[in-house]
Amino acid sequence: MLKLKDQFVAGLCVAATAIWLGGSLAAEDPTEFVVSQITKMKVGPHDWPQWGGSTSRNNTPDGKNIPISWNVDTGENILWSMPLGSETYGNAVVANGKVYVGTNNGNGYIKRYPSTVDLGCLICFNEKDGKFLWQHSSEKLSSGRVNDWPDQGICCSPFVDGDRAWYVSSRGVVVCLDTEGFHDGENDSPFVEEKVTDKDEADVVWELDMMKVLSVFQHNMCSCSITGVGDLLFVTTANGVDEGHFAIPEEEAPSFICMNRNSGEVLWTDKSPGANILHGQWSSPAYGEFDGVAQVLFAGGDGYLYSFSAAGKDGKSELLWKFDCNPKNTLYTLTRATRNHLIAIPVVYDGLVYIAVGEDPEHGDGQGHLWCIDPTKRGDVSPTIVYNSKDPKTPIAHKRLQALDEKVGDFERENPNSAAVWHYIGEDPKVFETTMHRTMGTVSIKNNLLYVLDFGGLFHCVDAKTGKGHWTYDMFAESWGSPLIVEDHVYIGDTDGDICVFKLSPEMELLSEVSMQSSVVSTPIVANDTMFITIRNRIFAIQEGAKSEPLK
Repeated sequence: MLKLKDQFVAGLCVAATAIWLGGSLAAEDPTEFVVSQITKMKVGPHDWPQWGGSTSRNNTPDGKNIPISWNVDTGENILWSMPLGSETYGNAVVANGKVYVGTNNGNGYIKRYPSTVDLGCLICFNEKDGKFLWQHSSEKLSSGRVNDWPDQGICCSPFVDGDRAWYVSSRGVVVCLDTEGFHDGENDSPFVEEKVTDKDEADVVWELDMMKVLSVFQHNMCSCSITGVGDLLFVTTANGVDEGHFAIPEEEAPSFICMNRNSGEVLWTDKSPGANILHGQWSSPAYGEFDGVAQVLFAGGDGYLYSFSAAGKDGKSELLWKFDCNPKNTLYTLTRATRNHLIAIPVVYDGLVYIAVGEDPEHGDGQGHLWCIDPTKRGDVSPTIVYNSKDPKTPIAHKRLQALDEKVGDFERENPNSAAVWHYIGEDPKVFETTMHRTMGTVSIKNNLLYVLDFGGLFHCVDAKTGKGHWTYDMFAESWGSPLIVEDHVYIGDTDGDICVFKLSPEMELLSEVSMQSSVVSTPIVANDTMFITIRNRIFAIQEGAKSEPLK
């Protein structure tokens, strides 16, 4: 029986990493990649049409003269700002002269829904001046917080291409919208059942109710930011546990689906992780092509990262590989668990995949795990495989709460087929300030420098090729968002309402710290040389040299 050493759990050796990389430290320019992808779409060449800009989900836009200081009170470097609801978690998306952001109905933009009515709202503004254009409204589910948590609004970002926008509502409905709304004087088919067709209302083209049609039982909410390639849309359904957090009401319901973006037809589904869901499934898919194979990456509620053939096979899902992002002996409990699931979005960079584990932030920070994964392997590519002493030659099936239980004779062996390139848990996990904690944050990577902020409030800079930590910075506040890298600067917000700006460098250099006057729980983005930041109840368009009226 082989008992793994702690150093293996901490990560693969640097020597093995160097061999896999072939000694090369050269990397693609992710900004050039995302620009090349956006120019293939029916949007402006410097728009930001989905979460992360492209299917790689790496928040590294092209931008020029983006300010590193501004003042939301005086209006310095503020082009415009507009009120949102009382809680805002969705990142802004910018395409074809419009800005989209998810929030709740705390501002009451539409007359038939005063601000006292709780809704999930996708709001569309004019990019140039912030003028309100239209809103898609999702009434709350009668089942309450178990499926549709009060006041949380829309917690995702849409995917926009041409005159269509696709997103998942707080009710778990995949919605295709006409980006012009009713401003074009048309009610686009086949969906013509809108209650009101005023110009401030959304024009629905088609919709798929995943709870009704696919028997999904979403836990708390659905927060998937859709991505797509060609005519394919990829969606995480949010299938999860019941209100007691123990039973999984719909084990057979799909967790991941592929749809036709034009018709809303479901092309294939997959029910992984099925009975092994720990809590909820709140991540979003990514996509990449590796050795000519098109892969869609889904982060599962069991802590596994799954890769499927994007097109499926014979109308069904085709699993290419799966990777357990937790050590096998970790245990899931409702509070203070050591086993985690995945909320962050997988990121594709230079032929590799990156993701960190997380949990509902109300459950505490806990030990985190950040992985770099080789997507060219196949099968179960986890770092280790679990066996039992009763049959030491046959791998045992994964167990939901704890994959390896030594009390019943379980043990693990290193997986010769492991896809782990490196594993980061902090440079010294015995010290809080150098420990990787749980996170909802998606990594951003450029110049082989990876950045991520954890629930402990620590901002990490890590070598993307080796997993070696360069530095950490204590924000003294947690963050639910992700970094923005533009030009040679890195921006990150926190729940205290501060945006910290760092130099893009392996040495820590804080350039500025700007107060937004309210919590920042989303991610800054850049489009057309303008930075967009949503705070709890407002959106700001930030541009060098701009000046707006002071906030009242």
